[in-house]
Amino acid sequence: MKILLVEDEKSTRTVIETALAIHHTVEVAEDGRSALALAEQFDYDLLLLDVDIPELDGISVCKHLRTQGCQIPILLLTANDGAIDRVRGLDAGADDYMIKPFHLPELLARIRALWRRGRSTASSKVTWGALQLDCPTREIRYEEQLLRLTPKEHSILELLLLNPQRIFSRAAIIDRLWELGEPPTESAISSHIKAIRQKLKTAGASQDLIETMYGFGYRLRPALSSPLDLSAPATSAPLQVPLPNPQPDIAADAAAAVMGELWERFKDSFSVQLDVLDRVVSALQQDHLTTDLQQEARHTLHKLVGSLGMYGFPQGSLLAKQIEAVIHPDLVLAATDIQQIAHWVIALRQELSHPPQSVGFSAMPARQLPRILVVDHDVALSEQLAAEATARSLDLHTATNPTAAQLLLKSRLPDVILLDLTFSDRYEDGLIWLKAVRLQYPQIPVLVFTERDRLSDRLAVSRLGIQQFLPKPATTEQIFQAIARALVRPTPSEPRVLIVDDDPGVLVALSAMLTPWGVTVSTLNNSEHFWDVLVATAPNLVLLDLEMPGVTGLELCQVIRQDVEWGDLPILVVTAHTDVDSLQQAFAAGADDFINKPVMGPELVTRVLSRIGRTRLQSKLGRLDGSREN
Repeated sequence: MKILLVEDEKSTRTVIETALAIHHTVEVAEDGRSALALAEQFDYDLLLLDVDIPELDGISVCKHLRTQGCQIPILLLTANDGAIDRVRGLDAGADDYMIKPFHLPELLARIRALWRRGRSTASSKVTWGALQLDCPTREIRYEEQLLRLTPKEHSILELLLLNPQRIFSRAAIIDRLWELGEPPTESAISSHIKAIRQKLKTAGASQDLIETMYGFGYRLRPALSSPLDLSAPATSAPLQVPLPNPQPDIAADAAAAVMGELWERFKDSFSVQLDVLDRVVSALQQDHLTTDLQQEARHTLHKLVGSLGMYGFPQGSLLAKQIEAVIHPDLVLAATDIQQIAHWVIALRQELSHPPQSVGFSAMPARQLPRILVVDHDVALSEQLAAEATARSLDLHTATNPTAAQLLLKSRLPDVILLDLTFSDRYEDGLIWLKAVRLQYPQIPVLVFTERDRLSDRLAVSRLGIQQFLPKPATTEQIFQAIARALVRPTPSEPRVLIVDDDPGVLVALSAMLTPWGVTVSTLNNSEHFWDVLVATAPNLVLLDLEMPGVTGLELCQVIRQDVEWGDLPILVVTAHTDVDSLQQAFAAGADDFINKPVMGPELVTRVLSRIGRTRLQSKLGRLDGSREN
């Protein structure tokens, strides 16, 4: 494979080029304009493109190439891991992205995946059994009958046709087909899939052509006739993309030797970058930080974040990211903030004084430790907690005020937040920030640790749903015990179901059907009180009657799907109206499934337990995938 690598940071470029050159032909460019010239003049199999490059940034390069009709697979590299940055890259035409610092084995795996997908959609027609996509006109037909699809239905089916062997989760479909300002809930994807299936059935499809891979997503069901045909004439043989023969990874000893040589080659350049940070600390302490020095510092830190982890200093990358988050043009630094920056720079220099960790091109990434964010102006206490956190296998980060903490939240969400309510700056108030955090990140447990021990303070934070209130002073052992309790998220042994119906007789009957199967049932006959009961009972599934006075089942569906915390809650609707229009309304509102009235006991039990079981499996698989990625 011939790869164009575009990266201006020499140390990062060298280590990536060294890893890629083992199996591939690699050409390099150091700025956006050179990359454009090379990509337009030569034929590459893949473009590996850093976002933060001189002359012309990576996003602009990507947009320009796509505007010119270039179909080279593009993999973006960036140290910015915010959702907006990722969406900008994908909207610009990138096929994938990786966040720095990354592990070389994952980079090589993503390159192989892009190579398999690349050069596979260049022809005028795509067929899958009786389904046919005409690429120039973008018309989709089933057995020559044109399908009347909405724009989003068309985009989803087109995505599946162009990637027939791939399974797309609902989240992946949203990432591919929706812009940042208009993302739907994942249940809306289910509604679109159901609508596509119905239109295919109306067109004459005898089997369900879209297969649901429970716990994973959707893909096209293997066709009974012929496989995917990507050639222009319908009778030609399928396009065969030659794949490189898999080659063994570098032996561990050889990889360690290569990385050791690279570190010896570039360690002096890292020392120069640390000198820049020393100058920044000195300027901050004398209140003489110029705009030019601040920009130089942010550029230096951005490079350190991306490169240190690759050279065997993962903790160094984390320290650089913390400093980068605080040295922000819009952030006014207090004396405690400057003290904290000085401490981080010293810690960074100490980190680089040690030998790098062994990093091989075939090494598996280490599992990430639980991340704790401490927001407290007491620097001495924060340092003491940080010193003990490593021995307790915790990744602990500190911020001296809510503003700095908000910036740290953009790098990676913590598993637990330990928050003081009082700060040295009178304009900073922990309680105000706590309200904002609970609205934006309701899933993160928050422990309040403060000297404000009045009943009014306890009531205020209790109403915001904190996990624990710790009055100061407290020992570090008590603090870590509270953190450990917050990290344990017990899974309920019995499924919980909330049934909402205005008929008390129906509530009794449905409850009687489910209770013998170990289901804890809560009932509600007044939909006006739905939200209070939902939060109080925290069900695994909601069973809704569609026709209710006051607030209807359709409206409750929409309210659930719009909520950040409850948006993925399984919803089954009970209805006597099974006409197409009624069911489409239900699915469009966010329902996952429906049950006809009159309800039969075996059907109700099967559908409820099956839906809860699949949801729990998806959650478990998601945690497993997360641990593998980490």
